Amino acid sequence: TQLALPDSHLITITHVVYGLHAFSVVSGMSSAMFIVTAFLAGWPSIIAVLINYVRRREVRGTFLDSHFSWQIRTFWWALVWCAIGGLLTITIIGAVIGIPILLVIGLWVLYRIARGWLRLAGHKPMPV
Repeated sequence: TQLALPDSHLITITHVVYGLHAFSVVSGMSSAMFIVTAFLAGWPSIIAVLINYVRRREVRGTFLDSHFSWQIRTFWWALVWCAIGGLLTITIIGAVIGIPILLVIGLWVLYRIARGWLRLAGHKPMPV
């Protein structure tokens, strides 16, 4: 099935959303915070997810719809795994598992942002 071509301003908005997520990740890498906690708690990522939800209807039927879903799923799955990792770090024994979970999910978030942004640059949809 052929997807409609999105307006250029919607492509720009999608780039901005990836940029906001990337800014959160970079701030997490440059401070004592974990990448994933900066991604989830940083105002740029929260604004990005809000943009995803507010503008989602406008991208329906275009390849950008898959990017919006990709960005939203990245945020929510990172939140779930961050909560699990955070709860595990409460105890010393759990920290042995929880801290690696937080580190891995941070790398996963980096991967998802990079992969999505590269596919967006090529005007390609994300796999569903």
